[in-house]
Amino acid sequence: MKNMTMYAIFSLFMIGGYLSAQDLKLQYFEPARIWEEALPLGNSRLGAMVYGIPQREEIQLNEETIWGGGPYRNDNPDALNVLPEVRQLIFEGKNGEADKLINKTFFTKTHGMPYQTAGSVILNFPGHENYKEYSRQLDINRAVSSTCYKVDGVEYSREIFSSFADDVVIMRVTASVKGKLNFDAGYINPSIHKIFKKGDTLILEGKGADHEGIEGKIRYQIHTAIKNEGGKVDISDNKITVTDATTAILYISIGTNFVDYKSVGADPEIKAARKLLDAEAKDYLSALKQHEQIYGSQFSRFKLDLGGLPNTSKLSTTQRIINFHQDQDPALVALLFQFGRYLLISSSQPGGQPANLQGIWCNSMYPAWDSKYTININTEMNYWPAEVTNLSETHEPLFRMLKELNESGRQTAKVMYGADGWVAHHNTDLWRVTSPIDFAAAGMWPTGGAWLSQHLWEHYLFTGDKIFLAEVYPILKGSADFFMTSLIKHHRYGWMVVSPSVSPEHGPISAGCTMDNQLVFDILSRTALANEILGEDPSYRNQLKAMVEKLPPMQIGKYTQLQEWLEDVDDPKSDHRHVSHLYGLYPGNQITMHTSPELFEAARNSLIYRGDMATGWSIGWKVNLWARLLDGNHAYKIINNMLTLANNENKDGRTYPNMFTAHPPFQIDGNFGLTAGVAEMLIQSHDGAVHILPALPDAWKKGTVSGIVARGGFEIAMTWNDGKVVEIKVLSKIGGNLRLRSYVPLSGKGLKKAEGDNPNPLFVPARIAKPVISGEASLKGIAPKKVYEYDIMTEPGKSYVFK
Repeated sequence: MKNMTMYAIFSLFMIGGYLSAQDLKLQYFEPARIWEEALPLGNSRLGAMVYGIPQREEIQLNEETIWGGGPYRNDNPDALNVLPEVRQLIFEGKNGEADKLINKTFFTKTHGMPYQTAGSVILNFPGHENYKEYSRQLDINRAVSSTCYKVDGVEYSREIFSSFADDVVIMRVTASVKGKLNFDAGYINPSIHKIFKKGDTLILEGKGADHEGIEGKIRYQIHTAIKNEGGKVDISDNKITVTDATTAILYISIGTNFVDYKSVGADPEIKAARKLLDAEAKDYLSALKQHEQIYGSQFSRFKLDLGGLPNTSKLSTTQRIINFHQDQDPALVALLFQFGRYLLISSSQPGGQPANLQGIWCNSMYPAWDSKYTININTEMNYWPAEVTNLSETHEPLFRMLKELNESGRQTAKVMYGADGWVAHHNTDLWRVTSPIDFAAAGMWPTGGAWLSQHLWEHYLFTGDKIFLAEVYPILKGSADFFMTSLIKHHRYGWMVVSPSVSPEHGPISAGCTMDNQLVFDILSRTALANEILGEDPSYRNQLKAMVEKLPPMQIGKYTQLQEWLEDVDDPKSDHRHVSHLYGLYPGNQITMHTSPELFEAARNSLIYRGDMATGWSIGWKVNLWARLLDGNHAYKIINNMLTLANNENKDGRTYPNMFTAHPPFQIDGNFGLTAGVAEMLIQSHDGAVHILPALPDAWKKGTVSGIVARGGFEIAMTWNDGKVVEIKVLSKIGGNLRLRSYVPLSGKGLKKAEGDNPNPLFVPARIAKPVISGEASLKGIAPKKVYEYDIMTEPGKSYVFK
């Protein structure tokens, strides 16, 4: 392997030349015609979609707390009275009757509030209809969008960013000839609103909508001001006019009255005015530099080079997506991967709201599925890239939402189930409602809180932060307490099960569906581990462990599939988008090649039955699942399904021109799922070791990655050539045993052959019950690849090199 190193470095230098030319930019040679062609900017709180239209620029705006409705609850107290009857109906096989009764007694008239647009700022440039030499781009290295074109020999340029430093949107507009810049700025907004001037600021005052009987309580103000170089700026009651200028800098600030999920007493005018005033006081170049430094401190941690093709800098991003199925440009995959990291940084920062179904980008008052937090897969998927792609702090808004759900969900647990702890179902929103939403076949799913809580445990595994674990232990315990006091003994099998529930969005109303069993296993066993690590009450720990032993084991059915329900009723012809029973494979770790080979094969069979094409988010999940199945070529096949252009002509496309992924319509979870999936193809650490290049496809024969993170606090850089790792550099952030798993032999100072279980407590495998296999099932047995495993005891802050 050592002899290959110089060749690999030379090869990567050559392919790196192509990558540096692309510079991680989305680029286009015509303006956006529709929202899915506009380019997204965000600083977590403020989102902007930039169209880049010469004669009529549109900057569509969002602020993370502009939602419909106001503080409310949707608990139905009738649920507790009929709960025993519902469970009995399910046990008797009367699922339809149970469904009807649940719809009458578990739901209310409110089904969640919508995330809503703040409208747009419109810039009108008279005479700019006949433009030439047009281009626009989004530079995700800098989080800056730009537009350039010429009119009558004058070059006009626009540069815009949602500032991480100043928390306002800033746009600089310039003309190459002095005094040739003329335009006006105003608002359009679909909400109830008014527009007025105050001093040198144009203000729009709007409100969140009433929805399903809940009064809209959100009030917000958008403040826009323009600083000019040359010419003059005039302001009227509905627009700002710039005449005969050379440069103009536009500032957009938004403030709302939101305080927290229980109160809305803040002053939006004061909030918006203060941020605008502070931003205007800065020099533009200084403001831009500070923005780039803050954003870059996160984005630049991770680098990925899969190679590339020459001359792609001459192509639009739209054309590159169209070409992908012919040219298989690996640099386009790297761009889509990094675009996912860009979107996560831009939509989720400490102190803010978590990324919702569309991140923070929404152009409607009533978006699809209200753009809520759908917590039966979509919200969790948003955060799959957070730890592994070195963006741990982006997880914080989700953790804060969990603390709030821990409060809100206690009332739901008590009122609707007579249970301790807290519960959340398949949806929540800004107001942190936790009761069922929509209808029984989708909303009757009380394990949403259990799934969200796994993110707390995963953050601990990646960081080893016991202080954090102690802070969030009450959330873990609260979720565990709910199941300890709400599980019911199945009258036929004798196992303790969740009832009533559904396998998410796949129905029917049931007891003990496989995903519920997996989630309850994780929340109980991981809470027990946290209890032990923190030195908490051992008697409670023993109660948790005892309940784990009473849960249903996973079952393998007559089609050699992993059963989705306790009953062997899976349809091998179903291509349903949800593959919920495969949670135990990914993102869970209950199903692995090394610890549960029978389940591993059954999960693979289930995934084959479901097919390779799906909605955007489901494709993102399937990339991860095939990576966990150690099949890089199949994972890559799924990536091909994602990289198909979505437009009016291609309803089966899954990537819009602006690289948003399509359900359709747009849901951001597909982007995040794809990013996590590519990372999972390059490194895995859920199965007792740090597995190097576990699912590398043939298409990525050589490449480099740096800044990728494994559980145990190991940050890794590696180079590979001809599909084999050449060099690995590991930074041990917190110390402890590093177990490396590789398909090729490794060497390095202090490296020794691994024996027994990994002694590092952050690599504890899941101890699951042996599966129940149907007498009709006949497993073939998947032959595992030969692997080499090594151990080295590391010290905090030190780096180690292996070849």
